[in-house]
Amino acid sequence: MRILLINPPNCGRSIPEERYGITSIKKIFRSEPLALEALAGNLYDHEVRIVDLKVEPDALESALVSFAPDLVGFTAVTCEAQTVLKMATTVKELSAAMVVVGGVHASCQPEFFNQSQVDFVVVGLGKLSLRELVKELEKGNQQPQIPGIAKTNPGGSLPLIPRIYSNADLADQVPPRYDLVDHYRPHYTLENLNIPLGLVSSAVGCPYDCHFCCISPITGGHYLTADIDSVIRDIKLLDTVPVIRLVDANSFGNPVAALELAEAIAAAGINKQYFADVRADLVVRRPDLIKRWKEVGLRAVVIGFEEIDNRALRQMNKEAEAEKNRQAIEILHRFGVTIIGDFIISPDYREEQFDQLGAYVREQAIELPIYTVLTPLPGTVLHEQLAPRITNHDLDYYTLTNAVIPTHLDEELFYQRYAALLREGHDQAKL
Repeated sequence: MRILLINPPNCGRSIPEERYGITSIKKIFRSEPLALEALAGNLYDHEVRIVDLKVEPDALESALVSFAPDLVGFTAVTCEAQTVLKMATTVKELSAAMVVVGGVHASCQPEFFNQSQVDFVVVGLGKLSLRELVKELEKGNQQPQIPGIAKTNPGGSLPLIPRIYSNADLADQVPPRYDLVDHYRPHYTLENLNIPLGLVSSAVGCPYDCHFCCISPITGGHYLTADIDSVIRDIKLLDTVPVIRLVDANSFGNPVAALELAEAIAAAGINKQYFADVRADLVVRRPDLIKRWKEVGLRAVVIGFEEIDNRALRQMNKEAEAEKNRQAIEILHRFGVTIIGDFIISPDYREEQFDQLGAYVREQAIELPIYTVLTPLPGTVLHEQLAPRITNHDLDYYTLTNAVIPTHLDEELFYQRYAALLREGHDQAKL
């Protein structure tokens, strides 16, 4: 089967730009589409092509004509969902291909894609289930009963058999098809540093249930760690890439496995640098793990601090404490690990809260602060909680940089204060 996998273009819209001419906030995504590379890897006996529309935004139609796929697969986060539906229509107009949609938004709100231009919706990890679907389609079975995949039923309910995810769904005995994006690789770099960056997955899912987060549906709440040898294999495949980003939502969620991976990297003599997502409480509990990872190349960690006081953290169900965050910062600085700190700005912020957050970041010397706006993504607990307050339902604006509920401050002032935080963080950034 000829299978075309599509990474959507940058298509999110920006309220501060459109209404107030503030252009510094608009979110631009650009990194290699590891999820599609992984899917392609497990379709090893099919002819697969990946088109990255974030690099080649106008390449869809030419790829449909030149490749003539039997199946087209899209991935999409929430702000890309509407664009994917439009592109699915284009696929139907220009080809006879079946259309499959998966990714974060499909996993959190699968009913959104229950449309005539989509044939199947993949919910959660799709590396194994997509292969199962392709196998059934090759047999001529147009109504396969595959857990985790729903055949669309426009006008009716979406029939989905729940899938209980396990390590088998990682299908990590086969590597991602990194070679399918070789021609795009010069575009996959660390922002502003022009250092080549490669993506590797060592774990999937997260055992926590933060109300704002859309990660849990990917694995049905399970936390799955990849086989150590497969992670080492994937790192080695990116032999020309000096920096590896472990894209896991919680890279060290299994400390035992994380330490085993560090030792395996050392034993293999791999000389690279690593970025990893970690929780502050893990850093406090296991400074030895951070120290060992620093020794094998850990350059920076991404930590979701989210807020700076306990009341706000409790409201998010973050299961974190402000004091633990401070302790984690001290430990990471002691070991010389750069901190990429994620903070969430509520539309309810007053000016004093902007002031307090900026002062906190300066005082704690967080090298690269990342600021997003609290966004009730469909399918999350936060969306249920804030549903009566949501005034903007256009998913193109769900980029985590727009307020889709009314701001307490005058809206223009809110975005001015937000832009000022971003500007100060950019000016002080050290990576």
